[in-house]
Amino acid sequence: MSQSRPSPYLIVFSLWLLVFSASSQIMIISPILPQIGEELDIAEALLGTLVTAYSLMVGLFAVLSGPVSDRIGRRRILLMGTGIMTVALVCHVLVVGYASFLAVRIFAGIAGGILSGAAVSYIGDYFPYSKRGWAVGWVMSGSAFGQIIGIPLGVVIAGQFGFQAPFYLFAVTMAITFLLLWVRLPQPPIRPREGPLTVKGAARDYWAMLKQRQIAAAAVAFFLMYVGISLYVVYLPTWLERQIGFSPNQIATLFLVGGVANVLAGPQAGKLSDRIGRKLIILLSCLGLFLVMLGTTLLIRSIWVAYPVFFLTMVLVAMRISPFSALLTALVPDHARGSLMSLTVALGQVGFGLGGALAGPFYSEMGYASNTVIGALSVLGMGIIVWFLVPEPRASRE
Repeated sequence: MSQSRPSPYLIVFSLWLLVFSASSQIMIISPILPQIGEELDIAEALLGTLVTAYSLMVGLFAVLSGPVSDRIGRRRILLMGTGIMTVALVCHVLVVGYASFLAVRIFAGIAGGILSGAAVSYIGDYFPYSKRGWAVGWVMSGSAFGQIIGIPLGVVIAGQFGFQAPFYLFAVTMAITFLLLWVRLPQPPIRPREGPLTVKGAARDYWAMLKQRQIAAAAVAFFLMYVGISLYVVYLPTWLERQIGFSPNQIATLFLVGGVANVLAGPQAGKLSDRIGRKLIILLSCLGLFLVMLGTTLLIRSIWVAYPVFFLTMVLVAMRISPFSALLTALVPDHARGSLMSLTVALGQVGFGLGGALAGPFYSEMGYASNTVIGALSVLGMGIIVWFLVPEPRASRE
């Protein structure tokens, strides 16, 4: 690794490319699922398990890798995760049927779990608190760029060269990420912890962390954030197609608009939170999102109205994520940051899964309006918890 101090912009770009590559290889599954089923002759009922298996592995290995990253340093865990993910994406060449595809997605999920929370944890280690909102905002916008660029490009490539082709594309970008991290990413000082790392010891540390009121409150808020998003988003396309008359192409355009909103709002919200504080922006975004979600079925009566409503929704979603992630990095000491970020990622996976599981019965029994109401209440609950129970660290702590 080079001895000269790297530019913070290069560090942010390297982590941005990591998020872009990792999120794109997840999101590409959904639009090409029918093609996967057709080319591999997989029953429709089994296709969803390809997504579920990945998410389960992410949640499990996120919890396991957090304490490890606190011991060995964030740089090593980032190199390990990007290296394994590159290999896992290349291994899609071995897919010949359902079992082999499931195995490869489980392998990729292990890498995803190792990487989960690592980028934000590194930002917490390397950047002062007064700059973390800016850094987190830009890094997390990589996911939105994947939605805007990676997914459309991946769909086109899949149509031309087969469903495996997009995974090779993201293997290349992940390999470039690995090289950038290897050459230019410094390792912030590691504060040594006494005693060996054991599963029992890690579980005890997690429990001790959750017994702190501010950590427990932040964990619940993170969980509610993803429950609300899942309840609202999962059946939104179905409702728009059946009730408003959207075509599949118009749905794709809608999510493209949402990606643009994320790119525009995420970095700016993070930067603004460095100046005026995280909690105020989180509360305002939760209140705004609560109102927009409640009014979705009342406002959207035609196709053209859906675009500004969804754009505003995604702006408000992005306004929460960057400041909240930056806030989380300061709630624990450096030597426990990886554990906290990995724990919240795992809870986010559980929350998104729970929201998706609840969304179906609510939609089928009471209509999409029930999804928006329950999702809005979940969002409001997050805002209240953060405002009253999660402290706002001061930049002067640095």
